[in-house]
Amino acid sequence: MHADPDRALPVADADQRELLLSCGAALFNVRAAIHALGAHPATTLFPRRDDRTLLAVVRPFAARRPDPRLVELADAVPRRHTNRTPFEAGSIPVSVVAELRHAAEVEQAWLPRLDGKQLEGLRELVHKGHHAQLADPAFLAEWRQWTGRGPDSRDGVPDYAAGSMPSNNGGWVLRDFGTRLRGRPDDSEPLVVVIGSFDDTRVDRLRAGQAMQRVLLTATAAGLDASFISQPVEVPAVRAELRQLLGGGLWPQIVLRLGRGAPVPWTPRRSLADVLMEPSPLGAS
Repeated sequence: MHADPDRALPVADADQRELLLSCGAALFNVRAAIHALGAHPATTLFPRRDDRTLLAVVRPFAARRPDPRLVELADAVPRRHTNRTPFEAGSIPVSVVAELRHAAEVEQAWLPRLDGKQLEGLRELVHKGHHAQLADPAFLAEWRQWTGRGPDSRDGVPDYAAGSMPSNNGGWVLRDFGTRLRGRPDDSEPLVVVIGSFDDTRVDRLRAGQAMQRVLLTATAAGLDASFISQPVEVPAVRAELRQLLGGGLWPQIVLRLGRGAPVPWTPRRSLADVLMEPSPLGAS
């Protein structure tokens, strides 16, 4: 699996952290699919130091009985998509939250418990990051390039997938992904979680991406929707504040909003031909 640097966002993702997270999500999908077919996905991360785009090699190895939990996650891959609509009121069962936390830990990441004070601090940091990005002309130009696209575009977020913007959403700031109507006032409090790692190297970020996808697929299998709250982890100074809010031991990688929303159209995916390349023997020049 190779990263595609041409699709990196030089302003919002200057150090390509989110590119690695996205590739980690794709890597988990591959691992889960191979496992569901009855083979062990032997995975090596960053196998060649001289090739920074080669992120992982996965080799199906040895037949094994599939774990029903991983089969369930593999089955959820086609159904998982971002839902930016207002979420229904109602708490998520403690047992499901425990499953989400376990999903992160299996992939060597952590989903810490946030108390009321930390949640309020996180809400303030979301607003801080949001206003910092709105004040950056370069970010706004990049944002407009990748959002609000027409129905035939297979890149970015098309306008029809934006959903309706809640007018409140419990005080959490959601990004505007295109021209859309403001939705009903939403005073419900969604489940907001942070996925973090103990270090912030490229390996940690790739692992965090796998953890993110395992959490998202676990949520999908449980009938939950999810969307991203990216502002506090995309602005470096705000991300540093978030790390201190979490106690200074975890590097925040992803902030997610979880709940149950109205049905929304899925964004299109790149074609298979567009993401495959001719294989070459590992170690070849």
